Amino acid sequence: MSPTIFMILLLSLATGTIITITSHHWLLAWIGLEINTLSIIPIISMTHHPRSTEASTKYFLTQAAASALFLFSSMINAWETGTWDITQLSSTPSHILLTTALAMKLGLVPMHFWLPEVLQGSTLMTAFIITTWQKIAPMTLIYLTINSLSTTILLFMGLMSTIIAGWAGLNQTQTRKIMAYSSIAHLGWMIAISSILTHLMVMNLLIYLIMTSALFPALILSKSKTIQDTTTTWALSPVIATMTMTLLLSLGGLPPLAGFMPKWLILEELVTQNLITMATVMALSALLSLFFYLRLTYTTTLTLSPNTTATKFKWRLKLNKPTSLMLISATTSTLLLPLTPLMLL
Repeated sequence: MSPTIFMILLLSLATGTIITITSHHWLLAWIGLEINTLSIIPIISMTHHPRSTEASTKYFLTQAAASALFLFSSMINAWETGTWDITQLSSTPSHILLTTALAMKLGLVPMHFWLPEVLQGSTLMTAFIITTWQKIAPMTLIYLTINSLSTTILLFMGLMSTIIAGWAGLNQTQTRKIMAYSSIAHLGWMIAISSILTHLMVMNLLIYLIMTSALFPALILSKSKTIQDTTTTWALSPVIATMTMTLLLSLGGLPPLAGFMPKWLILEELVTQNLITMATVMALSALLSLFFYLRLTYTTTLTLSPNTTATKFKWRLKLNKPTSLMLISATTSTLLLPLTPLMLL
């Protein structure tokens, strides 16, 4: 793909998200989502491989169905209320359809089946975009309409997302599928708390975006597409291996890293709301996710002898600008823990 065309697609991708998050009109929000979808599809299929073509087709069909439900929801609401304002969502069928559409956009359970398959058929860079930037617009719409959405449905989707993502990620050997189930699990935590404390959802989203944005460059630099590929990361660069280990443990919610704080606060709030059973199940599902993070951490820090054929030509990778940016982001994500109480004020 031409660099000019690729840059135009990235600009269109950014424009679509910005239109959605800044609009208060249903049609403008829908147009932003459509621009966003049409921009990412050529990026997914730019490798000209059957897997990438399959992934782009699955992504298009899923997102087109979600956009149709989104538009249908807004039309029903406008018919019944006479307004196209996003914050004036008062029709019961509308908020059910909207919840379904946004869950399909995000990849929440039970509309999650497309996300691991699409990420597996994409490059690591495309998977990075799908798991980070593509989550911003739907989460913004949830934030704007949270007072009208069903709390029961959101709690159910959040609980099932954390459970199923934890179980499904246990037997995965592909890093992109592991990151897909990691995304589903983290989104489950956000959705579960969204109807109770929205600013806690925003804090969780920001920490997740920062940690994922730091982890994917490490996977890209080390070309780690499978768990077996991560065994050469230490020989490639001990610094990258160490920061990857820290980020994986932080994503798993291991204290005292930054990823532990949102899970702790969410569990505390759920217990305060007398949702003790749900908090217990989500805490246990977090242990399932932590297991495959620890397995990936172990293989990443596995030291191989530099005399072997697989490692002697990779020893001591020089840090370039992308690596430096990744390390800065990783350091920031691990130092966010003392600042998180201030974000709740």
